[in-house]
Amino acid sequence: MVEDRFSNSAWFERATKSMPGGVSSPVRSFRSVGGTPYIVEHGKGAYVYDVEGKRYLDYVQSYGASILGHADDDVVRATQEALALGTTFGAPTKPEIELAEEIVKRVKGVDLVRFVSSGTEAVMTAVRVARAATHRKKVVVFEGCYHGHSDGLLATGGSGIATFGMPSTLGVTPEAVKETLVLPYNTVPTIDADVACVVVEPVAANMGVVLPNDGWLMSLKKSCDLVGALLIFDEVITGFRLSRGGASSYFGIQPDLWCFGKIIGGGFPLAALAGRKDLMELLAPAGPVYQAGTLSGNPIAATAGLKVLEKLDDKFYVDLTKKASLLKEGLESGIGQRGIAVRVPQVGPLLGIFFSDTPVTNFIQAKESCDTGRYKQFFNLLLKEKVALAPGPYEAMFLTSSHSDHDIAKTIESADSAASKMAHLEAKQW
Repeated sequence: MVEDRFSNSAWFERATKSMPGGVSSPVRSFRSVGGTPYIVEHGKGAYVYDVEGKRYLDYVQSYGASILGHADDDVVRATQEALALGTTFGAPTKPEIELAEEIVKRVKGVDLVRFVSSGTEAVMTAVRVARAATHRKKVVVFEGCYHGHSDGLLATGGSGIATFGMPSTLGVTPEAVKETLVLPYNTVPTIDADVACVVVEPVAANMGVVLPNDGWLMSLKKSCDLVGALLIFDEVITGFRLSRGGASSYFGIQPDLWCFGKIIGGGFPLAALAGRKDLMELLAPAGPVYQAGTLSGNPIAATAGLKVLEKLDDKFYVDLTKKASLLKEGLESGIGQRGIAVRVPQVGPLLGIFFSDTPVTNFIQAKESCDTGRYKQFFNLLLKEKVALAPGPYEAMFLTSSHSDHDIAKTIESADSAASKMAHLEAKQW
């Protein structure tokens, strides 16, 4: 019996006394799925361990920041060696230069890279560069995509085919989002000469994984080029998750600017804005667009990210995609045979899950699936089986190279058991 003072509940209660809601990021609070979050003590490979000593098969993987699994031996060794040299200097360092060179080498169309500390900063800076380059104000985004928490991008579309944004949270003024135009995902916008840029997740991985329709991303590129607007790919999740060169390589489409994060930090806070030379040299000190950050390009984060990227060759993605396909097929078959409608969208190694009997192509359809409440049931039933999904229905499932065939089989078996219980409960309600 775990002593109460060492339980997840005790630790979470303690957290609420010193942190708003007891967490550093809202979804971690379990608000949308109920219950008390498990408090992670450590992780290794495909697993995390909580303060009570319980082990969970982890598909959160820091929301995609881990692609090798937790505490990869080579990454740990490299960062330990880097730590001994110092943690931050406020000066250029070798690791950030080497990581920038690796990104340029991997991503066709990228000439220069500017490191920041978060995806929010990367997208915020990309929009600033786009406005400076075009001398325009308007920004087009798509409903259901998440581009960080800067004021101008925290807008919601409301009703209708499109609308200028209204604030989606208190603390953001209408003025901050008045130049933000929100459209349904997979809708080709008619862009006028007032639009500075179109910002898009090439795969919408912040609403449960919604795939772009065939030809849609190319249509966005052509629409932007027609009026001189810039296309910005928010690849904070898809960057180096889908392929060696990220989503732009996977789909064969080059935007004007890229935003990377998660994987490039190897488990540490690191993100980047990248793009063509003429656009990137608008940034200070080369140009007039100001951006700065004390911890930008942190050498420990850059060392970890570089070590991760060294392991991500073409074979790595072939193998990880095979694992994802195996999990997708097992989940759809196991859950479906219990009479529970389910869709498991897949793009390369990236998976989502919707409790829907039709494909999900936009945020309205994603919301309809999430509003059924089935994800909440599914999440909690799997958690009892010690299989951890993200505690929110609008998140992806993140596989790593550490997930074994045995782990995938265990997940499929647990999902089948959960679906059986869900079907039994629904039958009783009738």
